[in-house]
Amino acid sequence: MELTTVWFILIAVLWTGYLVLEGFDFGVGMLLGLLSRGDRAAKDRDRRVMINTIGPVWDGNEVWLLTAGGATFAAFPEWYATMFSGFYLPLLLILLALIVRVVAFEWRGKIDDPRWRSLADRCLMVGSWVPAVLWGVAFANLVRGVELDASHQYVGGFWALLNPFALLGGATTALIFLTHGAVFLALKSDGDVRARAGVLAARSSVVTLVVAGVWAVWAQVAYSVPWTWAAVVVAAGALVVLVVATQRRQEGLAFTASAVAIVAAVVLIFGSMYPDVMPAFDPANSLTITNASSTNYTLTVMTWVAAFLTPLVLLYQGWTYWVFRKRISADRIPDHTGLTFDKLPALSTPEK
Repeated sequence: MELTTVWFILIAVLWTGYLVLEGFDFGVGMLLGLLSRGDRAAKDRDRRVMINTIGPVWDGNEVWLLTAGGATFAAFPEWYATMFSGFYLPLLLILLALIVRVVAFEWRGKIDDPRWRSLADRCLMVGSWVPAVLWGVAFANLVRGVELDASHQYVGGFWALLNPFALLGGATTALIFLTHGAVFLALKSDGDVRARAGVLAARSSVVTLVVAGVWAVWAQVAYSVPWTWAAVVVAAGALVVLVVATQRRQEGLAFTASAVAIVAAVVLIFGSMYPDVMPAFDPANSLTITNASSTNYTLTVMTWVAAFLTPLVLLYQGWTYWVFRKRISADRIPDHTGLTFDKLPALSTPEK
């Protein structure tokens, strides 16, 4: 197998890791306002339970995105340049949403004030919904193809990216992540949050099955190749299992099924693109794994580095999940310890 194909597959694997792991992170953030109940104190307690289920792992999950972007830059610089210039606005919106999300995670507990926490929660929700939708829009456009000129520059404009197929792709990823997050909460929390998450997962899984099924069949029939029907069938089977498992409150099976569905979706997306990395409406202008790749020497060095470091990263992240494997419940959430606005340390006035 040629190294260009190897690195195309490795980048698909990196995106798979990101979407499976960060997918339930996004889902938890999207659900903050939907699963919290009661007065202000009760809502805050529920949201702290939800945030603490992903607190130890969310930043590690985002490393998969950085690695996928770095690998694309190093292995396929033409693909990286064309995609990040052509998709500049949606990728900028994703970046801003992720920054807002990070700040909200880190600063939510710094100030012991309900208004501050409410603002942080809204930032978390926006920072989760925006990438959940826009990643689907971006990947759907890669499957459908975009308008590239002879020099491989995107010339379609921003609004061309918001076509019906891409918007349905955005709805699909948002629903998959929402359900994935609800299943994760049911698996990792206890008490009222677990019960509500289980009910919501049972309902949203049915909608996810319908919407994702329509998008997958559309993608397969209009833009894909025969062998990726296997991925469509696997994804459909996984979503059916997800629906049944959530109805029966089999949380471990449901989480496995939603993860398998995401893996199958990535196979469909990258299988539809291959041997292109960025299909064009005019096939002569498409970026392929050949004309977009780095030199063979660069790919060889990258392969040896990846072979050495990847197992270490996987072992470390697996250890992290094992250490923080227990369920989170409201009785394990300590009282707030942050500063308050009326007790912030005053700046001293220098003597004259």
